[in-house]
Amino acid sequence: MIPIAKPLIEDREIEEVVKVLRSGFIAQGPKVAEFERKFAEYVGVKHAVATSSGTTALHTALLAAGVKAGDEVITTPFTFVATSNSALYVGAKPVFVDIDPKTYNIDPKKIEEAITDKTKAIMPVHLYGQPADMDTICEIADYHDLVVIEDAAQAHGAVYNDKRTGSIGNAGCFSFYPTKNMTTGEGGMITTNSNEIAEAARMFRAHGESERYTHVVLGYNFRMTDIAAAIGIVQLKKLDTLNVKRIKNAIYLTEHIKNIDGIEPPYAPENVRHVFHQYTIRVDSSKRDDMIKFLNDKGVGTGIHYPKPVYAQKLYKDLGITASCPEAEKAASEVISIPVHPSVSPEDLEKIVAALEKASKTIL
Repeated sequence: MIPIAKPLIEDREIEEVVKVLRSGFIAQGPKVAEFERKFAEYVGVKHAVATSSGTTALHTALLAAGVKAGDEVITTPFTFVATSNSALYVGAKPVFVDIDPKTYNIDPKKIEEAITDKTKAIMPVHLYGQPADMDTICEIADYHDLVVIEDAAQAHGAVYNDKRTGSIGNAGCFSFYPTKNMTTGEGGMITTNSNEIAEAARMFRAHGESERYTHVVLGYNFRMTDIAAAIGIVQLKKLDTLNVKRIKNAIYLTEHIKNIDGIEPPYAPENVRHVFHQYTIRVDSSKRDDMIKFLNDKGVGTGIHYPKPVYAQKLYKDLGITASCPEAEKAASEVISIPVHPSVSPEDLEKIVAALEKASKTIL
């Protein structure tokens, strides 16, 4: 089976973790500070604040940006639930806006109609590694005096109009979960050019401390360990190389399946660098289950990212948070992710294409 994801941990990461363990400095310390400096430099921002996960990065960024109970946060329903959950954590209400069916990202043309006097922030997600339409989103935010927090959990190294994701809005948030384009095992990062957001984020991630044992706000224990940071430093050095492999694999797949009947490959505008956290195709919804079974039987791993819009989850129904997003609902019924990660070999790519060709003739 060609797996849908495969973290690449090699000897160098192991060696660096061993050094940390032997140093006796295991919790947040010098390695975290080094990782923050290097990640900020890579993204092209003044500050990077490491956290324990991508979810805690989102939660902390909202707190640091002043989003509070009673506020509304505009976001996409077609993503992992952590994005909108982070708004719930601070007492805000997620307001869902439909997606562009080509990019799967939030549709900027539909944002303004969702803005109310309670709207505080917009949280676009760079889904699958594809940057959202940030110029339009930021123009809308500037006009309405809103905060923009980029969910870049799937977009390490992605580029929009010559700017890296995480450097465009007021803040960006990354995840280093094992399936991501780079990993720390678990971990997250907030990136920002705002001194105020960075300072607040550092307090909120560490029990509200402004200095040792001086607590000025209600904070949390959202710190990253030096163990995780040691892995992250090595992974960051590899990130561009790993992304190039993903992009090359994606180009091969698109070139070989674009003319297969019944299969729609992913789309990327010319002004972005899509880093293909996932390579996601679309098929007829009535054929998807059969397609997945066929591919799995042929040794091709698959995933559905994501099987239902967030507002269709029981949690959100119970909270009375509703929306009508027909494009998100349609995408949720049609998408299939197939392997694109750096460990996918040329032979694997041939196997995937052959399986898709057979599936088209047999199922579609």
